[in-house]
Amino acid sequence: MFYLRLTQLACFFKGLLAIIFRLTVVDLSMERILSDGGNPATAFKSLYDVVARLRGPGGCPWDREQDSFSLRGNLIEETYECIEAIDEKDPAHVKEELGDIFLVAMMIAFFNEEEGLFSVADALETASEKLVRRHPHVFAETKVRDSGEVLNNWDRIKVEQEGRIPKDSVLDEVSAALPPLDRAWKLQKKAAKSGFDWPDIDGVIAKIREELDEVREAAQAGSREKTEEELGDLLFSVVNLCRHLKVEPSLALRRTNGKFVKRFKHVEKKMKETGQQMCRENLEVMDLYWDEAKDGSQDNPGM
Repeated sequence: MFYLRLTQLACFFKGLLAIIFRLTVVDLSMERILSDGGNPATAFKSLYDVVARLRGPGGCPWDREQDSFSLRGNLIEETYECIEAIDEKDPAHVKEELGDIFLVAMMIAFFNEEEGLFSVADALETASEKLVRRHPHVFAETKVRDSGEVLNNWDRIKVEQEGRIPKDSVLDEVSAALPPLDRAWKLQKKAAKSGFDWPDIDGVIAKIREELDEVREAAQAGSREKTEEELGDLLFSVVNLCRHLKVEPSLALRRTNGKFVKRFKHVEKKMKETGQQMCRENLEVMDLYWDEAKDGSQDNPGM
């Protein structure tokens, strides 16, 4: 009986030691994974190891349920959050959001690696090889005069060296999945590259005035469909002006959205402090507070 209990006790301690050892190894491995962040290669490998751990046996149930399709929205969302951080000129926030983009991209690549379609390393090597191939002025002996010639070489290399089949139209190279504002910007850039463009901004501004008059006429006629069409033409013309002035429309609008939010919040705060309701009847008072915010007390020069 004593021998039996001693054997059971030994087995118990043996199992306990095994558990402690596994926990210690896990802790040490994670410490090793999260250390040496100053080395990009080590840091990238660390991210890979973390994702593999999350997806592996005993990993996170949520992470193990995801696939490339389920994270599509996350990739877009994290990209916009990173743009917001850049607009805020907040390096710490930019660092965090870039990390989130790396994470989502890593997970999507890892999913494909699990399925044997391609590895994470394949995706990285493809990007490196493409950059080297499309920058012969840096990695070879090609000479270029300016960035425009760099872009021309880029397009030529895609066809001549990579075997890309030329599109029926240069506009087919612009993804239909882009947000409409960004797609309009890129469509116009492609068309302009072929010489189809206004010679100066005077023609663009005149076109905006013309489209604005047509919007007014459509609205007065009461045709919702025609009004929508003319508003689309007006927006497209404004995007054209942005392009001529070398201002990305989506970024300009993002900045204005931020400015509007700050000013409107100032109006809300003042109305609440004075015990007044936010309603059409108090529009004159709200306008005064809006002008107060507009004068500069609420706007961040960095916006």
